[in-house]
Amino acid sequence: MKTKINLLILIPLILVSACVSKEQKEKTISISGAFALYPLVVQWSEVYKKEHPEVRFNISGGGAGKGMADALSGAVDLGMFSREIAHEEKEQGVWWVGLTIDAVVPTISDQNPYCNAIKQYGMTRNEFRAVFIEGTVMYWDDLLPLNEKKELSIYTRSDACGAAGTWADYLGGKQENLLGIGIYGDPGLAEAVAIDPYGIGFNNTIFAYDIKTGRKRPGIEVIPIDVNENGVIDIDEDFYESFDGILKAIADGAYPSPPARELYFVAKEKPEKQATLDFIRWTLTHGQKYVRDVGYVPIDERKINEYLDKLK
Repeated sequence: MKTKINLLILIPLILVSACVSKEQKEKTISISGAFALYPLVVQWSEVYKKEHPEVRFNISGGGAGKGMADALSGAVDLGMFSREIAHEEKEQGVWWVGLTIDAVVPTISDQNPYCNAIKQYGMTRNEFRAVFIEGTVMYWDDLLPLNEKKELSIYTRSDACGAAGTWADYLGGKQENLLGIGIYGDPGLAEAVAIDPYGIGFNNTIFAYDIKTGRKRPGIEVIPIDVNENGVIDIDEDFYESFDGILKAIADGAYPSPPARELYFVAKEKPEKQATLDFIRWTLTHGQKYVRDVGYVPIDERKINEYLDKLK
């Protein structure tokens, strides 16, 4: 008799626990992927939770490759993705919406002894290609009028990521074509370049600049791109000293695309979970007012409406 009473008490508790667990799952949004998008998504989630305290977030970095893989496998609700979506990924049925725009910038250490010359002359797309893909430029004096021979230290990303894919795309290749010492993650690559006076690499703007100061991060210098290839950085190509300057150049199209690019949420298919759909809709509407403050460029109204249509 006692056993029966205990079972009668236990069964309702199990049912209640199952219902609570299901409700929590429906109100929890899991997101993984691109380091480039991570700071903005974290900011969005913090603001959104204040307006919707019932919603929980599980957000992790790991690179765009992880974001896409996690999304396609259904391991997360949304992947953060930071390069153009490939034909093969579209064939796998990936669903996506654009959220904002940023860029990849070439970086060196601010302790590089040739900083002033590099900022004066910049580097052309072909020179970057010769360094990162062809391997035909291995010394700084191959790029600059120097009286000494100093070898370049080339750094790239070891993880499958949008930054490397976008940088390689700009140079006419793919991530696997990039030469250099592989470093995991955007913060790691920035640190590796910063401590090597003869190093060269690339970073997403949010990791090359400090959003709080509006200046370049300590230890980092950005290589200007000589877009018109006239051998010198002209006034209209000189916008790298401040975060606002590079963001304006991205928005105006003065900085080339690629390496400027759109950043996305991706999913295995259009999300079914209402909490996920509501959050995406919020990022494309109310959430856009936080984009500039966190250090990104808003997408235009036409594209926002296009992406909102995908949520219907």
